[in-house]
Amino acid sequence: MNLSEIPVGKGGIISHAEGRLRQRLCDLGFTRGAEARCLFAAPGRGMRAYRVRGAVIALRGKDARQVVMEEQGHA
Repeated sequence: MNLSEIPVGKGGIISHAEGRLRQRLCDLGFTRGAEARCLFAAPGRGMRAYRVRGAVIALRGKDARQVVMEEQGHA
């Protein structure tokens, strides 16, 4: 499962980030063991807002797909 698949209002635990933006995503707080919760999804599946480590961060769907989540049941 990846971050872009989390429904609005739900969350999960981050396993790792991958791809070309891996370091930038880690710098933003999308690191192993952090909880991420989807707060808002724009129409058309474009941008989504997530709460991670106390901050609200908006990501494009293609960037959110690079954050791998652990199996459901953790959040």
